[in-house]
Amino acid sequence: MTSPQPSQTHPQPPRARRKPTTRTFHDDVVTDNYEWLRDKESPEVIAHLEAENAYTAAVTDRLKPLADNIFGEIKAHTQETDLSVPVRMGEWWYFSRTIEGEQYAVHVRVPYVAGADRPDPQPGESLNGEQVLLDGNAEATGHDFFELSDLAVSQDGTRVAIGLDVTGGEIYDLSVRDAATGAVLDDAVHQIGNGVVWSRDGRHLFYTRRDDAWRANEVWRHELGTPVERDQLVVREDDEQFSLMIGESRDERWLIVTIGSSTTTEAHLLDLAEPTGELRVVQPRVTGLDYDIEVDGDRILVVHNTSRVDFDLAQAPLATPGREHWQPVMTGGEGDRILGVDAFAGFVVVSMRHEGLRTLRLLPKGEDGTLGEPRAIPVEPELHTLGLGNNPEYDTATVQLVLTSWLTPSSVLDYAPRTGELALLKAREVPGFQPELYVEERVWVKAEDGARVPASVVRRREVEADGSNPGYIYGYGSYEMSFDPYFSVARLSLLDRGVVYVVAHVRGGGELGRKWYDDGKLLAKRNTFTDFVAVSRALSELGWVHPDRLVAEGASAGGLLMGAITNLAPELYAAVHADVPFVDALTTILDPSLPLTAGEWEEWGNPIEDPEVYAYMKSYTPYENIRAGRYPAILATTSLHDTRVFYVEPAKWVQQLRETVDADPERPILLKTEIAAGHGGRSGRYDGWAQIAFGFAFLLDQLGATELMRVE
Repeated sequence: MTSPQPSQTHPQPPRARRKPTTRTFHDDVVTDNYEWLRDKESPEVIAHLEAENAYTAAVTDRLKPLADNIFGEIKAHTQETDLSVPVRMGEWWYFSRTIEGEQYAVHVRVPYVAGADRPDPQPGESLNGEQVLLDGNAEATGHDFFELSDLAVSQDGTRVAIGLDVTGGEIYDLSVRDAATGAVLDDAVHQIGNGVVWSRDGRHLFYTRRDDAWRANEVWRHELGTPVERDQLVVREDDEQFSLMIGESRDERWLIVTIGSSTTTEAHLLDLAEPTGELRVVQPRVTGLDYDIEVDGDRILVVHNTSRVDFDLAQAPLATPGREHWQPVMTGGEGDRILGVDAFAGFVVVSMRHEGLRTLRLLPKGEDGTLGEPRAIPVEPELHTLGLGNNPEYDTATVQLVLTSWLTPSSVLDYAPRTGELALLKAREVPGFQPELYVEERVWVKAEDGARVPASVVRRREVEADGSNPGYIYGYGSYEMSFDPYFSVARLSLLDRGVVYVVAHVRGGGELGRKWYDDGKLLAKRNTFTDFVAVSRALSELGWVHPDRLVAEGASAGGLLMGAITNLAPELYAAVHADVPFVDALTTILDPSLPLTAGEWEEWGNPIEDPEVYAYMKSYTPYENIRAGRYPAILATTSLHDTRVFYVEPAKWVQQLRETVDADPERPILLKTEIAAGHGGRSGRYDGWAQIAFGFAFLLDQLGATELMRVE
């Protein structure tokens, strides 16, 4: 059993016992002393994690006042009692309330009255006829964790299907309730995945199940009021590299089943008026053909990569939806990545990336349904993110948009395609925020191989490039995920302490199109790490950050990035926060029974079958490449019930770091494990703020940037 060993000056970190196991692939034998920590049912493992938590608490106890201050700043900048914009769906307006002191939202609705304006609910006041569909605070009572996956209302508005997770494992129990009274009508279905779709008659529900490797591999149909044993399997996907998801067309006519890997897609349709009918394939899978569909009346719209790596938009008759019938509608310019399409009765909205930013194009429909030329929706500021908001209705004259930037709080807009009018429905209120105090800009950095890497830089206006500033850099760089400009209340606590805040948009992400992603995956994965290091170096070369005052943060696959850059260039960073980090990547990808394995081979490669992939991954996986010398202070945070990246990866990594690198009490190596949480951390908003405050306090302390700047 492991326990911390106190000292007169510094507490001593826990030391897990060494219990060697071996791994052999391609004639390479690896000894792993800490793989035994994988068994979370073991009392010894739990005792070790508790000892790590106790050690972290002891080392960071002096930071509690700073963390409390940061928590208070987040709270002070948050309108705690607030409302979302009401959205019409059928005969009701739907919206949610947050209440000061409460962790979770309350989801409500009020009747739609023909000809009446959108309701204007006020904080703390109920509207006439208001019905509570779900009070997250009441549902969470007695649980340390609470997550709502689905709140799906039947097409006639009388019933609501609710998916709930109270462990953090992202496996949900389904509860069907009377929408007006909250009475439970059916709670037979348990252990399902994300996504619930109603049949048109409200008698059936479609849902997904996962296999042992946490892959959504089945779609089932449940008839209300019947035992779950009578549920019918709709489709099963046996190829372990593919997973599936379900959705509903905006006109509520079709169930859409999408079966896909990261490079290949196959979509199916089922008429929701005939829920016991058969699925109909849109386009059978062809290796490398990636597509996404939207049903638009009697046609489908298809975003596909048949002719362009950054995708095009096509259309085809619903009756004959196969690839041979796809007719071009829209393409993009160089580097323009078409992401998706949403159809409405009078227009079509295309989501895309243009000049590295997420934005929209609108295509008007003629009277005969012919699609017109795409047009941009003009918005400010320059470094914005523009996306669709909540738009459940197909037949609508306006469309809800959401606009944000690094310094623009999220704003909900109503856009009228026929007139071009853009009306502000709601701007997020941020008490005490003065946008004129800050600056946001983009810089370009030359990577190791000559590529130009964009980086977003946010700072207080009075902070100058004089080489003295503390800096914070964030990165991810996997799965074509992009970190677009967005407003964060918590970020203000860094900026207001003079920290230069930077996001490195490294390869492996999707900021500059599909090629940007392709150049940071498989046997090009190293570009993700060297891009991040290049941006880090440039921050001091450009004078924005003092060479000894830079910290880094990343989560999940971004945690892999954190582990890799601490091995590549430990001298660049004063501290690193690796959250739910994928730091034992090779061990995981070599075990097909685990999540992040078979379905991930198109992202990382298959080291089981390919010796070159094995050698390449072994050259960068953080756990196996720690070297002696001075490392940054490291905080690894994880969750016991994380089903995506198991807690064992950071647990092993921390042990190997302490065993290998130079010991420095001023640069501790810490592990903190949340017992009641999932991949996204703790579930309540106040608990989430506390997690953020703890991580920021650790990093700011290492930067020597704990005091707030004065407002001149």
